[in-house]
Amino acid sequence: MMAELPQREKVYGFEGSVAGLPLTDVIQLKGHNRFSGCIVVEYQQRQGMIFFRDGEIIHAEQGGLTGDLALFEIIRWPGGRFSIQSKVTTTSRTIQLSISYLLLEAHRLMDEANAGMGPTDEGEVTVKRRMSAIAERLLQIAGVSYAVLLKRDGSPMEDDSFEAEALAAKGVSVAGIGGRLGELFGLGAVKSAALQARTNQLLVFEARNHYISIAVRGESSLAQVESDIRAAFAAKK
Repeated sequence: MMAELPQREKVYGFEGSVAGLPLTDVIQLKGHNRFSGCIVVEYQQRQGMIFFRDGEIIHAEQGGLTGDLALFEIIRWPGGRFSIQSKVTTTSRTIQLSISYLLLEAHRLMDEANAGMGPTDEGEVTVKRRMSAIAERLLQIAGVSYAVLLKRDGSPMEDDSFEAEALAAKGVSVAGIGGRLGELFGLGAVKSAALQARTNQLLVFEARNHYISIAVRGESSLAQVESDIRAAFAAKK
């Protein structure tokens, strides 16, 4: 059970120990810093807690909610106050998804709520995703910041976002370069490619008549992420 914190006067926007940053930016920052601990969030008379372990969100709770639903509820609050508690931990593990995926889903839910497509009267949340099932699975892997399934001509499939278009363009370019190098060295068609730079990393896989383009966070181990992806998809077979 969460301890009750003193009530504070109503505020607009978020206040906290990281001044000038919205809550979602603080969550991303703590992910990049591999933070372990808890972010305690207060809004009016409500309180929520978001727990991290090595930069990944592992648990959240708010009122009678736990897991990703609790996290989405906290993120959608229009204001409040948060504090960083590095010594507060938990043994609960109710969230297995990556921060990138969670924040993407949270923003989608808020967009749907603004369009009058929010939670039902029973409290269930209807999520309308705009990406392929394979991309959704990839976003659940730590280190993956975005993923898109694309046609060989570079057109994203089931995802009309700006991020998908940009990542698809990069993916088809890398696949084309890999194919030309394969021909040049007599290796045949290239089935996968990896591009590593200082701040951005990219993995591209051939999938039947399509490509999968995967953006990997700069601080993550590209080899480890590729290994986790192959293991995850091998387990699904």
